[in-house]
Amino acid sequence: MTTSLLRLLAAATAAALAAGCASINPPPPVDVLPTTPPPIAALPRPVGPASGSLFHAASYRPAFEDQRARLVGDMVTIEILESIDAKQDTKSNVNRNGDTKGSITALPLLAPSTVGKLAARSGLGAGYENTFNGSGNTASKNEFKSNITTLVTEVLPNGHLVITGEKQVGVNRSVDVLRFSGIVDPRHLRRGQPGHPGSVIDSRYVANVRVISRGLGEQAEAQAMGWLARAFNTISPF
Repeated sequence: MTTSLLRLLAAATAAALAAGCASINPPPPVDVLPTTPPPIAALPRPVGPASGSLFHAASYRPAFEDQRARLVGDMVTIEILESIDAKQDTKSNVNRNGDTKGSITALPLLAPSTVGKLAARSGLGAGYENTFNGSGNTASKNEFKSNITTLVTEVLPNGHLVITGEKQVGVNRSVDVLRFSGIVDPRHLRRGQPGHPGSVIDSRYVANVRVISRGLGEQAEAQAMGWLARAFNTISPF
């Protein structure tokens, strides 16, 4: 009976570790706007007398300038080139010295001459010294280069465009996912390569950039630490 209980307890412990360790050291979350294209409703035509003019306020497109994204549903190509190079050095030096001296000038029931002899032979004093030296340095360098075409999901009152996009590439049994979101000033949009009439912008001109680039599949699983090793790292005091 005792052996059965021990086996049951061991099985329950193993199951709890297997279920709980899946959340140990999860990938850091990134707050990305929803990348699912929103339903785009047709804009209502302005009410007014039919004048026969070619201008239509609901679908206005400038005829004498480059075609830029300006409406919900328009596409914007992002050329992602993010580079971070940070270094920090820290040094600390602390020195503290203290010195205390004392002497005996009088004692009860003893003559002054005797007290003088004792004071000459035995002095009282204390010294203290503390020294601390500390130094540290850290360095981080990351570079990310890619491109993705996003959709305009919202037009802000000042004319800036909220863009989101997602790209998934599957090769064999692995899938690479790239997600991007941010806010664009239409004045920074430019034409792409020859023959590309769309709107292009560098990622350095995009505000509130959120980028996720992760892999899913066997390749990503091979690079991840096993759940048992993560459990030992969690409970290890060293």
